[in-house]
Amino acid sequence: MSQPPASVGRTVHYVSHGTPVRSDGSQAFPPTCRAAIVTEVDQDDPGRVGLVVLNPTGQFFHPLAAGGSAHADADEMLGGSWHWPERV
Repeated sequence: MSQPPASVGRTVHYVSHGTPVRSDGSQAFPPTCRAAIVTEVDQDDPGRVGLVVLNPTGQFFHPLAAGGSAHADADEMLGGSWHWPERV
């Protein structure tokens, strides 16, 4: 089943970038899913959205003017991307 397109006000998951990868391949903080709210949708590319990301330490604004966030599948965990929340 395909997912519905993103729309303003929908809750999605944003994947944080995590900290830089160390020489041994590890990260102090790996990419992590964070709650986010869609604030705008690119009319030419509906998979690219502007978000406000809700972190435990504050909010992060990632508007389309700054590049926005592209959709990726949840199992990819690509830093800077968004996906629909997994069903639990």
